Amino acid sequence: MTNTELERAIKAFGQRCSNISRVYSIGESVNGVPLWVIEISDKPGEEEPEPAFKYIGNVHGDEPVGRELLMLLANWICDNYLKDPLATSIVDGVHLHILPSMNPDGFLLRRRGNANNIDLNRDFPDQFFPVNNYVNGRQPETRAIMKWLREIQFTASASLHGGALVANYPWDGTQDKRKNYFACPDDDTFRFLASVYSGSHHNMSLSKEFEGGITNGASWYPIYGGMQDWNYIHAGCFELTLEISDNKWPIANELLTLWEYNKMSMLNLVASLIKTGVHGRIFSSDGGRPLPGFIVIKGINYTVQASRGIADYHRLLASGGRYEVTATAPGYKSKTTGIWLDKAGTNVDFVLDPNVNRRGIPLQSACECRWGTRSVIWDTHLEVYLLLIVVVGFLLFLCKRRTYSRLKQRQLAGPKRPVVV
Repeated sequence: MTNTELERAIKAFGQRCSNISRVYSIGESVNGVPLWVIEISDKPGEEEPEPAFKYIGNVHGDEPVGRELLMLLANWICDNYLKDPLATSIVDGVHLHILPSMNPDGFLLRRRGNANNIDLNRDFPDQFFPVNNYVNGRQPETRAIMKWLREIQFTASASLHGGALVANYPWDGTQDKRKNYFACPDDDTFRFLASVYSGSHHNMSLSKEFEGGITNGASWYPIYGGMQDWNYIHAGCFELTLEISDNKWPIANELLTLWEYNKMSMLNLVASLIKTGVHGRIFSSDGGRPLPGFIVIKGINYTVQASRGIADYHRLLASGGRYEVTATAPGYKSKTTGIWLDKAGTNVDFVLDPNVNRRGIPLQSACECRWGTRSVIWDTHLEVYLLLIVVVGFLLFLCKRRTYSRLKQRQLAGPKRPVVV
């Protein structure tokens, strides 16, 4: 479908499925085409203690299969909500955001890059090389994605591409630019997520080129400035790059077959957010206030942050293992618990106790003071403030008495004569 037809289809979906969706734009392309997003949830647009997932299609203009399959996915979920258990669990337990086309200008031009002929999957800041560090030099589509992730805390994501058949995971690049396996801290989790997609696919896992139908990006071919690694490093979002069709631009009558090949993969990947990992919220024992703290897993050098509003966290982990989970927050004592993940996720809420001084007064962090609590300085130095008040009051008393004494002397001496010039 054309860009105009896609926009009409997105808006028509929003009207047809308004009870479980909303449509919004995250920005515009170089040529001013809106980047439309469909959110699917039982409470779209509301903040809930649920993970958020995003699908992005058509990153490269000459790879349009993703935009078509994402519209089929949205419509299938809408048609099967409250009928199919998988569709129902996704709507009720996840906030699914779908951006069918990140590069509508490139699609119109039928080329890889955008209207400025820039490859959008090389336009993000890179961890190894200072490329794309100049904000104003980035493309509007790239800036829109980065702004989007500052506004919504996504747990996981996938971008859809064409030209191969494999589920790709971080890291995408290496420091020495050599082609070799370069694992990120969550390598086990990413391999698990990639295997969820590949194993649910019609034939991706049978690949002779990629064992199990999955690959480490740097082991396949290193890239720099990619969206996948940026998501993981800067947004706390576990993103896969999915190559879903050997043919980049297949004929139209092949789309339904490609949909059937990828349908269960797309659904199961989203559902994996609630079927694995550890989820919960972080609270303060002092009044039950939500704490936007942090979750750390022993042995994994990566921190997941709870949301700022309701302090919910969603820490994806590979199934079939024991994990030691620690919750921390500035000004609070950390807490640790052990969990065992089998074939289902688990929920753990943490209630943290504030650190206290020798008098038992909580030593609250500066960020908590902005939440309306009393000043840390006031709590910990009350006596100093009282002493300063007494001293200042005494000095004011002495000053006033001295002024009164001088005034009486002047009244006794009579008025001072004016100077004559």
